[in-house]
Amino acid sequence: MHLTLRPPATAVLPGDGRGAGSFGPLPAMPHEDGTPLPTVLTAAPYATVSIACSREGLARARSFTRDTLGDWSLRRCSDDATLVMTELAANAVTHAASRCPGEPDVRLGFRLEPAHLLLTVTDPDDRPPVRRPPGGDAELEEHGRGLRIVDALSEAWGWFPAVPAGKTVWARLSTRPPT
Repeated sequence: MHLTLRPPATAVLPGDGRGAGSFGPLPAMPHEDGTPLPTVLTAAPYATVSIACSREGLARARSFTRDTLGDWSLRRCSDDATLVMTELAANAVTHAASRCPGEPDVRLGFRLEPAHLLLTVTDPDDRPPVRRPPGGDAELEEHGRGLRIVDALSEAWGWFPAVPAGKTVWARLSTRPPT
């Protein structure tokens, strides 16, 4: 497992390329209305890990999620974030990485924003994620409900092309205590 923890001053996610500590607009393509997410103009705590495309890799995704949120005093968000990260990572391992044999790893990331946690999963496949509609025979199938789970647990989710190839799927969860 390759773990990277960076202090806020050097945290960078894909953005406008202005350099460390600055975030440009997240070029996201939300699944519903196409509205991009608002820009985060300040640096934020950030953690990443690469996982192998295996059961062990998915176990690492779960433990990395729990450990990171514990370190950030966000245990109250751990169950939902772990489920969302597991679904996104499983989709990447199952659908994307299996079609790209030269790229065995999937990269996971977290960025802590004011009142939100941004989860990202980057894989080597350029094809966008596909959310199956509810109902019909799909309800009885073993696979195909992951993005509906992500949709139900997150405030927003979407994807954007990764550089030089692949894509990043993201989900934004609230870190506010329940009211």
